[in-house]
Amino acid sequence: MTQRPTRAERYIAQQKQVPAFRRAHTNATRRIHQVDDLVRALDEAREKQGMTKAELARRAGMAPEAVRRMFSASGVNPAATTLVALADALGLEVVARRRR
Repeated sequence: MTQRPTRAERYIAQQKQVPAFRRAHTNATRRIHQVDDLVRALDEAREKQGMTKAELARRAGMAPEAVRRMFSASGVNPAATTLVALADALGLEVVARRRR
């Protein structure tokens, strides 16, 4: 059984007919995916090192609940300083590169 689109989904589909909206939506979606990929990579590195979320938080100077929430909630949007602090605590660095 196929579900009908929600009112919000119908609205967005309609708005995507406007080129400026479509570009903005595409850019926002790409940025969200990039942040999600980075958060996921940090969590995977943490797991590979056998580090708990609480230990990572302590090493990064953050509240444990903030780290737990970031790695378990969907749609998080952490600040760049937060991501860099976590990467540093994992012995990693965040590097920008040109998109392919």
